[in-house]
Amino acid sequence: MTTEFDKPIKEPPIDPWGSILIEDYQRMIESFGLEPFDVGAFPKPNRLMRRGAVFAGRDLKQIAEAVKLKKKFYVLSGIMPSAEKVHFGTKMVVEQVSYFQQHGGKAYVLVADLEAAATRGISLEEAQERAMNFHIPAYIALGLDAKKTTFYFQSENKEVMRHAYEFAKKITLNEFRSIYGHADPSRIISALTQAGDILYPQLKEKMPGIIPVGVDQDPHIRLARDIVHRTRSTHKFWLPSSIYHKFTPALNGEFKMSKSKPESMIELPEDMASVRKKIMKALSGGRGSLEEHRKLGGEPEKDMVFELLKQHLVEDDAELKDIYDEYKSGKMATGELKQLGVDKMEAFMSDFSKKLEKARKIAGKLNFVKF
Repeated sequence: MTTEFDKPIKEPPIDPWGSILIEDYQRMIESFGLEPFDVGAFPKPNRLMRRGAVFAGRDLKQIAEAVKLKKKFYVLSGIMPSAEKVHFGTKMVVEQVSYFQQHGGKAYVLVADLEAAATRGISLEEAQERAMNFHIPAYIALGLDAKKTTFYFQSENKEVMRHAYEFAKKITLNEFRSIYGHADPSRIISALTQAGDILYPQLKEKMPGIIPVGVDQDPHIRLARDIVHRTRSTHKFWLPSSIYHKFTPALNGEFKMSKSKPESMIELPEDMASVRKKIMKALSGGRGSLEEHRKLGGEPEKDMVFELLKQHLVEDDAELKDIYDEYKSGKMATGELKQLGVDKMEAFMSDFSKKLEKARKIAGKLNFVKF
């Protein structure tokens, strides 16, 4: 039987724990057998879907059908509590979880405390404390409906761990290397545990599920899907679906915001004085002089502040088009665009901080699975 491990891979394996830059999303689709995202397949597409930030997935049709016909399905995401703040990539994931939650998906959010311990050296106690004090409240502040979400800690989920050990019998070391490019013991354990997480909701009830992630997490999806192929004699899992978003580019124009270059990334939350400095120094699509800019117009496609507005800070499509047209024509100068970015970011940060504090007050009352 042919499985997803057997499909030829034309590109080097993606490393979900690394910082590989994927510069050509279309090539990514072709090389890894992804499905281009069809915005018309889903009702009331959100901002990320409408504007091309969501670009691909796996088995999206079964989720689109579940949404359309109001069939049962789940949406699952994980929290990696290895840092004390989150970034805009996390925001994109939460917005996708929220979208599917609003359209009938049963939401699950796990805290990957075991993976944090195995791959990041974070103790279980510290990981759980960070999750309760910040990460889970941040998810709620970014749009997760806490009342309709099931939470759990990896380290406490015996079903996930039992199945991770069972799944270990279904792959070989070479197969693991073919997906991840390497096979460190801690990462093998982490990946198998993630496969258990991805399929966990189906242990209670078999149904389709979708995992919103950045495309760098595709190896975990491929592993889980191949395990489904190889356990069909004992389990009748649905193949998990996935949906991928592009990276938010760094403010200096590099492909992806990275914690290794804090001067070109914005954290959530972050002091506005710091944010303002970063935005004002961001790579622009303006011309060499104001006179030239007025004459030739700006290049919003190359402007990192415009990209920030497009992906995250301007909800209304008509408003974004007006900004694009003003900047493209040269009527709006680079300094004006950057000031607009500062103003929008200030409003966003203020709203996020208020919602975060409110969410912290209900963190102890959430629906955690008891094992």
